[in-house]
Amino acid sequence: MSSIQKIKGFADLFPEDSRSFTHMEAQARAVFGRYGFGELRTPLLERTELFAKGIGEDTDVVGKEMYTFTDRGDRSLTLRPEATAGVLRAAIESSAIEPGRATRLYTFGPMFRYERPQKGRMRQFHQVNAELLGSAEPQADVEVILMLEDFLSSLGIADLCFELNSLGCRECRPGYRAALTAYFEALDHAKLCEDCRRRMHTNPLRVLDCKVPACKALVADAPVIGEHTCQGCRGHFAAVLSLVDRAGLKYTLNPRLVRGLDYYQRTTFEVTSGAIGSQTAVAGGGRYDGLVKLLGGPDAPGVGFACGMERLAMLMDKPEAPCPDFFLAVTDTREGTGALDAALLLAHKLRARGLSGECDYQAGSMKSRLRHAGRIKAKKCYILGAEEFDAGQVTVKDMEEGDQLRLDISAFD
Repeated sequence: MSSIQKIKGFADLFPEDSRSFTHMEAQARAVFGRYGFGELRTPLLERTELFAKGIGEDTDVVGKEMYTFTDRGDRSLTLRPEATAGVLRAAIESSAIEPGRATRLYTFGPMFRYERPQKGRMRQFHQVNAELLGSAEPQADVEVILMLEDFLSSLGIADLCFELNSLGCRECRPGYRAALTAYFEALDHAKLCEDCRRRMHTNPLRVLDCKVPACKALVADAPVIGEHTCQGCRGHFAAVLSLVDRAGLKYTLNPRLVRGLDYYQRTTFEVTSGAIGSQTAVAGGGRYDGLVKLLGGPDAPGVGFACGMERLAMLMDKPEAPCPDFFLAVTDTREGTGALDAALLLAHKLRARGLSGECDYQAGSMKSRLRHAGRIKAKKCYILGAEEFDAGQVTVKDMEEGDQLRLDISAFD
């Protein structure tokens, strides 16, 4: 009988991998906390309409990639494909968005999209997200961008490129969409991929984000959003760039930068790395004024970002496993002496003192036990052999210095 195997696109994270994720979460809490952000945990499962309204019906995420099913209550439910919509739903439902006050929230955890597994992106993947709600000022955009830079720097990741663009707003975007559609209509449609032939009518900005080489070549001369933005959007973006310059952040203007979700407008940004092949984006975000109102809340602006934790883990140095304070080695191989019971109770006393370590409940030779203590880099090896057990003692060996001494087990009471 064959064993049950994991689902394609889903990964098991053993300690050597999960340590990277735990480190990222710890750094996120530390950095985001300095900016006044609080942690929010939202459900993995939401009503499908939340993502259909929030992300956009014509996006690839909603159209082709969501894990959606009907539950026993005949409700359409979806495993979250991204975090922002769920964060806003929670903030709206709990009345956490108050006029005149910024709401700062962050979250992290697994997301789900049915797409072809690839390097750094699985069907279950993990993200770090931050959302600043209630502030329409360009200073809010820059604060979020600088917080992202601080977070990535705290992970020791270098050689990253920040790309910035403005996507306009609800007033000036229609003119740009019309110009794009007219440009695409004049192309040889047969040279566009099937998705882009559909997108050119339903969501023309997404054609600019297509990774198919033929499509990238065809849109090289397409109109850019900067030629169509209104005075308000130009002023907002100019203020963002001025502040980013004054903060000393190096960036590149990318007039072709769009985001894959419909709710973005005005400032948008992406962080890329050339160290992980063609899948270069490791983080991205931007402003999404109007989304809170679309989801049934007040007309509150918002700006935020998401980081792909799998891709960040590929760029990070792997955190080393913490060295245990002790390894308790039982070398009394006599049957029925109670040495293994004594070892368990001694280990419990050591942990009660705040020490970390492990005990092997299979008696063995001194050589093999010391070898294991060295392999796990234990600071001390506590040895309970026949002579020690009969005397109510334990030998403590300093694994670095090599010194050892005997102590009464009662000394740890």
